[in-house]
Amino acid sequence: QVQLVESGGGLVQAGGSLRLSCAASRSIFSINAMAWYRQAPGKQRELVADIRSGGITNYAESVKGRFTISTDNAKNTVYLQMNSLKPEDTAVYYCNAYYYSRDYWGQGTQVTVSS
Repeated sequence: QVQLVESGGGLVQAGGSLRLSCAASRSIFSINAMAWYRQAPGKQRELVADIRSGGITNYAESVKGRFTISTDNAKNTVYLQMNSLKPEDTAVYYCNAYYYSRDYWGQGTQVTVSS
């Protein structure tokens, strides 16, 4: 099993930055892939970014060039650096780990971007 704990959400003005953190309960070397998803009110949960073995990353078109996913293997932590935030980035952001063919989720952290 994998427990995930997110932090770093909050309220920020448009154009600002936030960094989300996701601490995993086991070494992320052992996890196939880690990702950030988000869910806005009334919308489906969507993939924001993911990172796989070898550091291969993938981003949603809407965040390319603004968001960066990265890992700190010594801390078993995945980060999402979010720059140039827009009101449409407002959502609950969830950390995800894909481990032994199962998805594990954190509790979510709210990001609100005011215009």
